[in-house]
Amino acid sequence: MGPTEIKIGGLGGQGVILGGIIIGKAAALFDSKHSCLTQAFGPEARGSACSAQVVVDSEPILYPYVQKPHIMVAMSQDAFAKFSPELRPDGTLLIEEELVKPNGLPSTVKVFSVPATRIAEELGRKMVMNIVMVGFFTAVTGLVSEEAAREAVKDSVPPATIDLNMKAFQRGFDHGKKLVAKA
Repeated sequence: MGPTEIKIGGLGGQGVILGGIIIGKAAALFDSKHSCLTQAFGPEARGSACSAQVVVDSEPILYPYVQKPHIMVAMSQDAFAKFSPELRPDGTLLIEEELVKPNGLPSTVKVFSVPATRIAEELGRKMVMNIVMVGFFTAVTGLVSEEAAREAVKDSVPPATIDLNMKAFQRGFDHGKKLVAKA
């Protein structure tokens, strides 16, 4: 299979890094795979561009940096504009459908969208939009198992917020399963 390169991009404050950590943790701790994470963010804590790069493989990872992502998650228009040229022509793009309007992509890129912010707001906390995206990612890509992703979410969020985060994960996962069934 070889390594799968993932890039998650968005704005500081959207939970981009935590999303990457959860995906990597799901792979390495709960799916018996290997993963590594690198991250980049601007000097401001919130509102500036940031990204998480995750590599997942069934074998030990020899090179930890993402060069041409197989999977890209864009949670803001700025992230899409900045990072989409790196996506492989046969890659998969997951977007926050109300914040990202994809354009200029090769016709061979598969695009899946989810209203993650709206779903998070319906659950009462806009902050869980990243967990909605993790659920969506899990359903659409199949790169990590649903059970591993659930365990990684539980292991990564404050105990008092586990129920809310699990609801967010489920909503994103259900949305992704519906889209995959139609594809």
